[in-house]
Amino acid sequence: MGIPNFIWGLAKKTFTGGIIGLTISDRCCSVSPVRGDSMSPTFNPQRNSFLDDYVLVDKFCLSNYKFARGDVVVFSSPTHLRERHMKRIVGMPGEWISSSQDVIRIPEGHCWVEGDNKASSLDSRTFGPIPLGLIQGRVTRVVWPPQRISKIGR
Repeated sequence: MGIPNFIWGLAKKTFTGGIIGLTISDRCCSVSPVRGDSMSPTFNPQRNSFLDDYVLVDKFCLSNYKFARGDVVVFSSPTHLRERHMKRIVGMPGEWISSSQDVIRIPEGHCWVEGDNKASSLDSRTFGPIPLGLIQGRVTRVVWPPQRISKIGR
């Protein structure tokens, strides 16, 4: 009876660890890969590198939508909700933004995001202001590769 008890104990510990890990990644923070070069040179500065940057995404900012201009955020695409994008906030609710064709006032509950590499970025210039409810977290640090570990500023 020793082996079944060992397997049952291991299964309980694995399940408990999974629930704790899921709760932390959903409520506190998670690690996310940066794909593409729309945020270059802040992330993935070497375009031909096989190593993508991985960043720490803080989720405590989601309570009361505590964001500021200059924050890099991860959000769901307004057109394809399963897609995730990472861009910098350049305009907050109530502010005026000069778009390519005219001047736009950002509505309440929305923000304006743009990639650091404007030539290669799908952002608010394409799909307009982003609802704050689509934001999944704020990027605070680069955590991989080791030579690029650093804090992300505004």
